[in-house]
Amino acid sequence: MFYVLSWFAIASLLALWSLATWALHAVAVWSVSNVGALSGAAEGVGSIALPDWLAPWVPTELVQGVTQMAAGLGPLVDSLLQAVPFLAGGLTVVAWVVWAIGGVLLLVLGAALHLLIALWRRRGGGGSGSSAGPSLATR
Repeated sequence: MFYVLSWFAIASLLALWSLATWALHAVAVWSVSNVGALSGAAEGVGSIALPDWLAPWVPTELVQGVTQMAAGLGPLVDSLLQAVPFLAGGLTVVAWVVWAIGGVLLLVLGAALHLLIALWRRRGGGGSGSSAGPSLATR
């Protein structure tokens, strides 16, 4: 009975693991596929200003330097955002590898539970037989 319960628990965990991996893969592929719509979003970095309460405390040279650096990185960020949809195929491979590793670990856990139950029953913890020796009826 314990064998059935332990393997049922492992099968349930494997089903949950499969569902979670599939859901995360779907969300990742969707977000990577739609990230191309964000191209051109990096151009608005130059219009970001410090809050009024913080502006007196930050040197103007630092603000100008950070703004110029962000404006210089804008085209690089745009080109990376346009290249990201091509990575969606690689996410499928990564998802399968992660799922397989988790599945193998769950099967190893099931085998370990099976072994522990067998050892527990062998040591007399299962209550399947009496340890008093043969009965009088068999003599």
